[in-house]
Parts: sequence; C-alpha cells; structure tokens
Amino acid sequence: MCELKSLREGWDAFDEIETRLLQELSIQDSVRQWLALQRAFARQLEETAGLFEEDRRAALAELQSRLRRLAEWQQQHGISVSLDSMLCRSS
Repeated sequence: MCELKSLREGWDAFDEIETRLLQELSIQDSVRQWLALQRAFARQLEETAGLFEEDRRAALAELQSRLRRLAEWQQQHGISVSLDSMLCRSS
C-alpha cells in the first residue's frame, strides 16, 4: 500500500506541474504546438478520417462555439486580437 500512496503523491505532483506549465503557455505557443502535431500526424488523421468523422465534426462545432464566445467577450471588453496578428508578431 505504501508504494501505491507514493505513486499517487508523485502523480499529483506531476499533475500540478503539468497544470502550471499549461497555464503559462501562450496562445501563440499553443497554436504552434497544435500545428506541429497536426503536421506530424497528418497521414494517420487522413487514414482514420472515416472512423472519427462524427467526433471531429462535434469537436469542430465546439471549437467554433468557443471561438464565437471568445470573440464576443473580446468585443465586450474592447479587446481586439486576431490569431494572424499574434502569429506574425511572434515569428
């Protein structure tokens, strides 16, 4: 049982570090990582497109909804930030 407790505590510490690192990740870095993963797995994604099409469409709809809410929030708070301008600035 002692080993299991140590494993849980170690996992909790790992979880805390992962959460902190993700919170510190900028939007630009997040997009870069996503694009790198997209490039790395493009072939596999194409090969499995039929298997996961429904899930991907649902995820895309959720992403669009979140982006719409973000744009509305930005508009309400007078913030004007576009993804294009963010990526161009950091390149």
